[in-house]
Amino acid sequence: MKAPEERLGSFYLGAEYDLKSGARLEQPVHYDARDLTTHAVCVGMTGSGKTGLCIDLLEEAALDKVPVILVDPKGDMTNLLLQFPNLSPEDFLPWVDQDEARRKGKSPEELAADTASMWKNGLADWGITPDRIRQLKDSAELTIYTPGSDAGIPVNILGSLAAPKLDFTAEAEAIRERIAGTVSALLGLVGIDGDPVKSRESILLSGIFEHFWRAGTDLDLVSLIGSIQNPPMRQVGVFDVNTFYPEKERFELAMTFNALLASPSFQSWLDGEPLDIGTMLYTADAKPRLGIFSLAHLSENERMFFVTLLLENVLTWTRAQQGTSSLRALLYFDEVFGYLPPVSEPPSKRPLMTMLKQARAFGVGCVLVTQNPVDLDYKALTNTGTWFIGKLQAERDKARVLEGLKSAISTAGGSDAGFDFDTVISQLGKRVFLMHNVHEDRPVIFQTRWAMSFLSGPMTRPQIKTLMAGRKNGSTAQSATSSPTPTNGTTSAPTPNAEAELPSGYTAVPPGLDPSIQQLFVPVTVNPVAALARRSGAGASQPLPASAELLYEPALIGCASVDFVDKKRDISRSRQLLLACTDFDVAGNPDWDNSQPVSLTQDELSEQADSKAAGFSALPETLTSARKLSSCNRSFSDWLYRNERMPISIHPATGLFRTEEESKRNFAIRLQQAAREQRDKEVDALEKKYATQLDRIADKIRKEERELAQDEAEHQNRKASELVGIGETLLGFFLGRKSTRGISSAINRRRMTANAKADIEESVETIEELKNQQEEIEAELKEQAAEITARWEHLESALTTEELSPRRSDVVIQIVTTGWLPFWQVTLDQTEGGGTLFLPAYETADAS
Repeated sequence: MKAPEERLGSFYLGAEYDLKSGARLEQPVHYDARDLTTHAVCVGMTGSGKTGLCIDLLEEAALDKVPVILVDPKGDMTNLLLQFPNLSPEDFLPWVDQDEARRKGKSPEELAADTASMWKNGLADWGITPDRIRQLKDSAELTIYTPGSDAGIPVNILGSLAAPKLDFTAEAEAIRERIAGTVSALLGLVGIDGDPVKSRESILLSGIFEHFWRAGTDLDLVSLIGSIQNPPMRQVGVFDVNTFYPEKERFELAMTFNALLASPSFQSWLDGEPLDIGTMLYTADAKPRLGIFSLAHLSENERMFFVTLLLENVLTWTRAQQGTSSLRALLYFDEVFGYLPPVSEPPSKRPLMTMLKQARAFGVGCVLVTQNPVDLDYKALTNTGTWFIGKLQAERDKARVLEGLKSAISTAGGSDAGFDFDTVISQLGKRVFLMHNVHEDRPVIFQTRWAMSFLSGPMTRPQIKTLMAGRKNGSTAQSATSSPTPTNGTTSAPTPNAEAELPSGYTAVPPGLDPSIQQLFVPVTVNPVAALARRSGAGASQPLPASAELLYEPALIGCASVDFVDKKRDISRSRQLLLACTDFDVAGNPDWDNSQPVSLTQDELSEQADSKAAGFSALPETLTSARKLSSCNRSFSDWLYRNERMPISIHPATGLFRTEEESKRNFAIRLQQAAREQRDKEVDALEKKYATQLDRIADKIRKEERELAQDEAEHQNRKASELVGIGETLLGFFLGRKSTRGISSAINRRRMTANAKADIEESVETIEELKNQQEEIEAELKEQAAEITARWEHLESALTTEELSPRRSDVVIQIVTTGWLPFWQVTLDQTEGGGTLFLPAYETADAS
């Protein structure tokens, strides 16, 4: 079929299907992305094509740059990474089934060639070109996370024990709900079924979490174990802690968690990227991400533990967003069996139910997928606006679907309008689905389009490791349990050589100064090894230092604060500055243009040199005179007033702006969402504007078609009457009755028949003209909608930059005085060719 027109915000899922003829129709099925904010459920037996439909849905989300959190218990959805724009056999070869090749009597290369040909033909049949696959590949980054394993990107779960960034006073109920879910997940992991109301373990752990989170203090497993033994609260309810939960029994609970923490297999849960939803939805450069959490390798307890933590984090992130009617992100849950049951209450059920009830207001949609409808709580599904129903295995499954579907329709205030769901569902075949969307007037029967991703089946851990090998190198965050690399310790740095001869011009003690001049020392924050590594650059071979001496160089230190105010945009920012100036002109005036920003505040400067200091350079005259330092104060203030500016990136159409405090990534994410909302708003307004014209023309066409039907009936009657009249005249002639009346009547009938035919031709011409007008208006509507989409697609090109200038009174000088900058004089090992280097022992603002 012909490829449908590409429209952002509209998901191309397939084409309408005629059950009677068993044929696909040439009417593409588009799904409005915003309808997913009211959530969707997809049910269908194995082999119904359910995975293909969901892959299609997620591909369209990626093309629309909608980020996704994807829970994948079986490993099917990892196929989303198998996108081959070239459609060459070499791309398919590593992923074809070797056993299938043997069964078919083919070599893997032959099967790969057949598969590539099948995929190419299948995509072409749906009007999908390789360019669309390339566009899909470029639209979003796909990442496979494997909690509890290093096959993909491992996930560090300790971040889930950190205090949520919410005000406890204002968000107490939400935080307590998250505490309950986190505690249930932790207890489930160690095999304890903790009732939030009755279980002593649950109540104790909830109290510990609330104590720390109310204070904004993060928890980890080590501190949690210590708090179980020595709880931070003295009472639980009206009883003291020891009466409620005796110390000996608490020790046993602590030992249970300690055994978990000490288990070698659990260490993989403590490494990898932190469980931060914002980071997992967008890359560092604000590119949308499809984060696939593959859980096939985990035990049931481990799956429930992680899914609960993930859902609690997604719920917290969702509640922190601003309200919107456009789709902001998707939570996709493949094979939801056991996580949202109709009767029991696993830890995952409450956050998932809450998402279904509340996420719509924040533009976050949920898509739930299952083989068996009995897996799902129908109370939750009354919050589901779209049902995708495929082939079902048994009559009881169909009965349950019908019950849930009718309940959802009734709850949404809709009507089935006499649609025979029972009969239709019984006739569904492979890749044929019934879609009921509460936002549409009628259900749609459609066949799913060919997936752009190669559906190879569930992936093994070695296959996932192959896919993510390049991504893991250097991409995973530092483990939360590891210590940061020391920057000023002595264990990794060579010992300074105190007895070495000082370089010329240096003294062992600082030069004497007027007591009115305060000397400030920049602290040592970089050891010799780190200084050498920074000089060599990342990836370069590191030379070996044989020895290192700490020397101080003089500098004019200036500390100030500069305020920037823009009342129109409600901006009020203060910038703290610390500059070190080492260049002076012949008159001793500082050259602030060549000064160096230092990543410190005045409070972090010291009045004493480092104990390892070996020598101090001579001071220029400006730094020894209180009078000259006073004039430097004025020159520093003048220089800041003339040069300090705060750049603001502005998007004129939305009015959004970014100051230096906001990262480019976060601003890009805000801008993308605002653009999506504005695009949807403008397209809605455009369609509303043209709807009146199109409805008017449609009414005229219907009226003309009714008149045409009447004219055709009249024409047929006139023709029949004319034939009867001719027969009567001929009969009278043969019978000898000669009358001019019969001839006159025949002429009248002929004239009336001709008039009726003329009326038909006029109606046909009018209908054709109206349809031409209709097509012209629809073409104009599509053209203007495409212009709107294009205008909001590349936002970065529309960004402008303004600079805020400070007022004189906004520049406040804190101090301008004599300072000292630390440097390492490093002597290289002879095996590295020897030599001496002079390297900064502090962090500059540029380096940080």
